[in-house]
Amino acid sequence: MELSKRQKEIIDIIKEKEPITGEKIAALLGFSRSTLRPDLSLLTLSGLVIAKPKVGYFYNAHKVEPFIIKDIKEKKVEEVMSVPVIVTSDTSIQDTVIKMFLEDVGSVYITENQQLVGLVSRKDLLKTVIGKMNVEEIPVSMAMTRVPNVAYVFSSDSVEVATKKLLEHEVDSLPVIESNNEDKINQLKIVGKFSKTVISRLFLAIIKNDI
Repeated sequence: MELSKRQKEIIDIIKEKEPITGEKIAALLGFSRSTLRPDLSLLTLSGLVIAKPKVGYFYNAHKVEPFIIKDIKEKKVEEVMSVPVIVTSDTSIQDTVIKMFLEDVGSVYITENQQLVGLVSRKDLLKTVIGKMNVEEIPVSMAMTRVPNVAYVFSSDSVEVATKKLLEHEVDSLPVIESNNEDKINQLKIVGKFSKTVISRLFLAIIKNDI
C-alpha cells in the first residue's frame, strides 16, 4: 500500500497531537472534514491509526513501522547526508592530519577548484608519518587516493542505493556528489558525506519510530 502525501501528513499530525479529532486534523491541513474522510477511513482500516468515538484518532506505532522503513529506503541521500571535511590538494599533510583529528573524522576529501580529486584516510596519513616524510611541506595530494579510484554517490541517489555501495566498497563513508553533475565525469562537486554514522542514526530513528 502506497500512502499519499496528504495521508502521510495526517499520520504526522496524529502522531504529534494524539488524540485528535477529524475536525481538528482538517483545520490544520486546511481541508474540510468531508474531504479527509476517505483518507481517514483508509488509514483506520489499514490499522495505521486507531479511531475512538468521541475521543479522536491515535497513532499506531507498531503498524506504522514497515512504512517508516520504506520511507527511509526511498529517502534521497541529500536529505540525510552530513557535512564533509574538505581540504585543497595543496594543503600540507601536517595540516590535513590536524584537521582530521580536530574534526574527528576517518577520511578527509581533497578538492581542486571545488571538484573532488581524491581522499585520504587515517591509514594513508599514518603511512606518511611512518615513512618519515616531510609532512610539514609535502602536499596531501602526494598521499591521497585519487579519482577515479574513489567511490562516490550522487545526492539524488536513494539511501538504499548508497548503503549498498557503502557495503560493496567496504568503506566507512562515501563523498556525495551534486546530482547536476551526473553526466559530467570531470565535474565532481562534493556537497556532502554519506557514512555508517548516518545509517546508524536512521536505524535509531526506526527503533524510536521517529521518521
